[in-house]
Amino acid sequence: MIRYQFFPRSHGITKDVEAVINCFKIVDNDISSDHLQLNSNDVLEKLRPHLEAIDYDVETGKSKNEKIPVPVLFGNNNEIDKSFNADALSKDGKIVIEVEAGRAVDNNQFLKDIFQACMMFEVQYLVIAVRNDYRGGDDFKKIYTFLETLYISSRLHLPLNGILLIGY
Repeated sequence: MIRYQFFPRSHGITKDVEAVINCFKIVDNDISSDHLQLNSNDVLEKLRPHLEAIDYDVETGKSKNEKIPVPVLFGNNNEIDKSFNADALSKDGKIVIEVEAGRAVDNNQFLKDIFQACMMFEVQYLVIAVRNDYRGGDDFKKIYTFLETLYISSRLHLPLNGILLIGY
């Protein structure tokens, strides 16, 4: 079952963010961690046609020309000096999507995703998709608790309008 929570919880989701949620709902049975053990690339492959239909660029593989680079630093003549790769990016460059599987919590990949999204030029929203069930643990709940603490404490202010956490 697809679960989701938008942070900060004091803000509602936009239509563009809702469209991403709907893509996950469409493929729910094909990606559900309750009965499948797909890796993140397999999940992204199931999502691809639906994300592309709502105008997203989606990573197609691991080679350089198949990745989605998002600018971070610019040099002389506005040439890109540094970029981070995203799993998917809205055509307007405002919403970045990261799909995680086993590494989401165990390797703190979600923290790297947050950091990178904060550095990406013009990105306003981050979508992090994680398994509901990973080796008997609830990655969605673990990251939910972390994000809840981050936003309630208000000690760290992120340069994003929000983070959408999706559990699949």
